Amino acid sequence: MEPIKILVVDDESRMRKLVKDFLIKSNYEVLEAEDGSQALDVFYGTKDISLIILDVMMPKLDGWQVCREIRETSRVPIIMLTAKSDERDELQGFSMGVDEYIAKPFSPKILVARVEAILRRTNQFSGDEVLEAGGISINKAAHIVTIGGKEIDLSYKEFELLAYFVENRGIALSREKILNNVWDYDYFGDARTIDTHVKKLRSKMEDKGELIKTIWGMGYKFDTE
Repeated sequence: MEPIKILVVDDESRMRKLVKDFLIKSNYEVLEAEDGSQALDVFYGTKDISLIILDVMMPKLDGWQVCREIRETSRVPIIMLTAKSDERDELQGFSMGVDEYIAKPFSPKILVARVEAILRRTNQFSGDEVLEAGGISINKAAHIVTIGGKEIDLSYKEFELLAYFVENRGIALSREKILNNVWDYDYFGDARTIDTHVKKLRSKMEDKGELIKTIWGMGYKFDTE
C-alpha cells in the first residue's frame, strides 16, 4: 500500500521541516511548497494528495486564495495554520470549506493527531467504514455500534457523537467544536445539548462510557489509555 501523500505549505522552512519530520515518523509521504503559487503547482501536478496543511500568511498567494481556488475543483481535506486566533478568521475558514483550523504555536503531535482524525473521517486509511477503539466497533455504513460483540441501540445523533469522539480519540474537544461538527456549523443551539447527549450515550455504553472523559470548563475527550 502506497503511503498517504500530504502537502505542507508554509513560507517558513523551519516550520515545514518541523511538520514534515513528525508526519514522516507517522509514515506519511510529505510534499512541500513555500508559497501559495507553488502550492497550486504542486497540487495540480501531483496525483492522489490526500490532505493539505496550509499556512494563511504567505507571499504571492495567501492561504485563503489557495483554499478558494482548490475548493473550486476539489474537496481534499485542508488544515489551515495561522498565527491569528481571531474567531472571524476561523469562521471565514470554515465557510470556505476548511476542515480544521489550528493557531500557531501548536504541538506537532496534536497536529498529527488531527491529520489522522480527518483521514479517518474521510475514510482514507482504509476502504471500509469501520472504526474500532477500546473494544468498541462502529460500522458507519450500516450505522451499527457493538461493544464486546453486543449491538447497542443509539439514536442518530448519539451514533454521530460517538463516531466523532472515536475519530478524534485522544484529542480534547470543546463543546463548540462538537456542536459545529456533529450538529453542523449552522446550528445555533445551546451547548448543554452536548451534555445531555453525552449523559445518555455513556449510560447506553455502560462500563465503556468511562472512555468519554469530561474536561471541566471545556468539553470532552475520548481516551482509551
